[in-house]
Amino acid sequence: MRNAVTHAMWQQFMALLAVLAKDSGVKVLVVRGVGEHFSAGADIASLKSILHDPATGHHGGLDITAAEDALAAFPKPTIAAIDGYCVGGGWQIAGACDLRLASTRAVFGVTPAKIGIVYPLSGIQRLVEIAGPATAKYLLLTGDFVQAPEALRLGLVTQLLPGESFWDQVSDFAHHVAARSQFSHQAHKELVNALGASTADVAELYDRWQQEMVRSADAEIGIAAFLAKETPRFTWLKPLEG
Repeated sequence: MRNAVTHAMWQQFMALLAVLAKDSGVKVLVVRGVGEHFSAGADIASLKSILHDPATGHHGGLDITAAEDALAAFPKPTIAAIDGYCVGGGWQIAGACDLRLASTRAVFGVTPAKIGIVYPLSGIQRLVEIAGPATAKYLLLTGDFVQAPEALRLGLVTQLLPGESFWDQVSDFAHHVAARSQFSHQAHKELVNALGASTADVAELYDRWQQEMVRSADAEIGIAAFLAKETPRFTWLKPLEG
């Protein structure tokens, strides 16, 4: 119901995202639910198997974390298109995306306290990074649902769109982002992610992207189009080997 995510579905994320990452025709990934809702979160009926692997003794929803991390690491821009309920594990999917567009009908909640579980650490960390410790505590401790305008105020949402034109505006926005330089997208996404990771060598990464910029034609294309007052047609798809 309401696009609950089963254990098997969480396990499919990594392989599917790997295929999409290699597809040069994919410039922006829009993540959405089927029908009227984004996702009501992890399927409660399979929650025990999601949170605990009896074969290894591991706890903490490792398959959820692996799926969430794979989405966060996806090299191209990701947009969560949120209509209806975005709750629990559904928020983890949305929170792992770069941008979150929500309809005025959207409802958000982080609800582990309602069923007596500990939310996956990856989900807690991203919630804190996106909305801050105070909002994270409010959502985690109360388990309350918040309506779309409140979610925007709390920083959970990038942009709020009218429900009646939501999908048309999501499509327009995705095409708008896709028209930008894939080189700039992937460089900036990796650099922003690295700045949030204490173990990353950001200076070395930045230098590598500067070297890639020299080999890329996108800068020349973009500058020429700007001077000519034309729409640029960027050609970069992925870093060159070596």
